[in-house]
Amino acid sequence: MKYISINLYRKIIECAIEEGMSKEDFIDLPTSIDSIHSIKAVPADHFFGLHELLDEKLGPGFAIRVGQKMEIEDYGVLGLSWRTCSWAGEIFERSERYFKLLSNTYFFKVEREGIFSHVYLLREPHRRGVELSNEATISATTVVLKAMTETNLSPTQVTFKHAAPIDLSSYEKAFNCKILFNGPDYSITYRTADLEKRTAKADLSINRFLVDRVEEETRGIEFSIGKISTDVEILIKNALPSGIPALSQIANHIGMSSRTLNRRLSERGITFRELVQKSQEEVAKDLLKNSNRSIGEIAYETGFSEQSTFNRAFKRWVGCSPSEFKNK
Repeated sequence: MKYISINLYRKIIECAIEEGMSKEDFIDLPTSIDSIHSIKAVPADHFFGLHELLDEKLGPGFAIRVGQKMEIEDYGVLGLSWRTCSWAGEIFERSERYFKLLSNTYFFKVEREGIFSHVYLLREPHRRGVELSNEATISATTVVLKAMTETNLSPTQVTFKHAAPIDLSSYEKAFNCKILFNGPDYSITYRTADLEKRTAKADLSINRFLVDRVEEETRGIEFSIGKISTDVEILIKNALPSGIPALSQIANHIGMSSRTLNRRLSERGITFRELVQKSQEEVAKDLLKNSNRSIGEIAYETGFSEQSTFNRAFKRWVGCSPSEFKNK
């Protein structure tokens, strides 16, 4: 059976209570309201059933309104990984990796078509609750992208496969763009340039690195050699949820050529690959000892595409399996 994060289930209930429902209205839920603080996930059928119940009780657009209330923290590990994205559209790459590694419920696919990029939500609706959940996901996407860029980033078109509701006011308020129903897919379209926007965190990071580079020029090469590996490690760790970063990607981020970055690291007596492995090992050890994340989630955060590959690599680094290390 497929499962959905308890954070999303809880959020739906909280939004329903904000719109006038009481806790007593949820007494008959198969996953009770009293249990949501002690479990990590709910069966997908219970999640979709809740969407259907609240659509009947609160009318058209409730799923859209839920999406507008979502915050990055509501997505758990995946949401935390979005915080370190370098550009807006990277959230979809990280989401696709996450769902492939840890879930088979749904994932995103991005297709560029000239000045526009179409973000497809690949989750086919086998019941009304899935249609509503897709609405909430697409609605939340607009909120997350605005939060990541700290701009009023807006889509140019939203498409749903199901029929239009009687009242479109919640949809129009949330999307402020062309909305299509009975379409060929679930998708949200942005200008390609908007999805390539630097995130607010990346802008701050780039500014910091540029200031550091100017300071290095005035303080000499010794300062530069001593600091560059630390800078690169931070960037590698931020990039790992998108997969192992290329040398060129990191070099570009700090305003250097790949050749210059390679040379700087060589002066430090270290290779880029060694820094990647060191970063992966440090992140893995820290999360195993200081978090309650699953082995699969830690594999995702350290750049691996399969948990089994992560397990083998960790045993090679440390001499024991991730679970053995966690239980020491």
